[in-house]
Amino acid sequence: MNLERPLTHADLLQLKRWNTPTIYNGWEQVTRRNPGSDGFNLEETSDFMPQMGPMVGYAVTLVIAPGNSEHRQANPHGWQEYRHYVASVPGPKIVVVQDLDHPRVVGSFWGEVNSNIHRALGCVGTITDGAIRDLDEMTNAGFKALARRLCVGHAFAHPVRWNCDVEVFGRTVRPGDLIHADKHGFLVIAPEEQPALLDAARFMDGNECTTVIPAARDTAGHSLKAICDRLDHAAAEFSDNAKAKFQRPREW
Repeated sequence: MNLERPLTHADLLQLKRWNTPTIYNGWEQVTRRNPGSDGFNLEETSDFMPQMGPMVGYAVTLVIAPGNSEHRQANPHGWQEYRHYVASVPGPKIVVVQDLDHPRVVGSFWGEVNSNIHRALGCVGTITDGAIRDLDEMTNAGFKALARRLCVGHAFAHPVRWNCDVEVFGRTVRPGDLIHADKHGFLVIAPEEQPALLDAARFMDGNECTTVIPAARDTAGHSLKAICDRLDHAAAEFSDNAKAKFQRPREW
């Protein structure tokens, strides 16, 4: 896993001030991937703590299979080895968990105990295609979760593999990927995309706020034709600004 990080802690705090769609607007200007199908979750997620706002962190990865009791016997030291892996990675971290029981999820890795343990290890939250429980207690721990559903028990939740590529909600996540997540879903930013991300997000947010948004809101006393003309002009200005900045085709 590449531990070189081009973004400072202050940069990450600034990224956390925007929602994930705003970060996407910047990311699509700097990525070489397909912004129509890459980078973000392809399946619906549920943010069970939307009041906590966005979370930003680097992926530490885990595979579990709560429906299979044999993993505990196969690796009785799995918990200790997994925790040492998580502790060895600089924060902030988001734990991305692939549940092999999907789609028939039977038990939760996450609850009051594990959320507090991972908070102590520098993790800010999790994205799991499995389940979570102890929702209020996880919230009180300050540990955010995007998950498939809630459940009652933990079954045989045990670390199976870690520090490996995982697939959650139709998206592959690699250890060290930067993640921005909120109630809309999550965006996975590869290492080569990270240096330009903050500047791109800031620019695109400002571009909206100085062109199309004021044109759309300042409509009092104008005819419909005048409003459409203003919107056409603002959209062209928005696209020209983005094209000049990023050398990409006009959006509108």
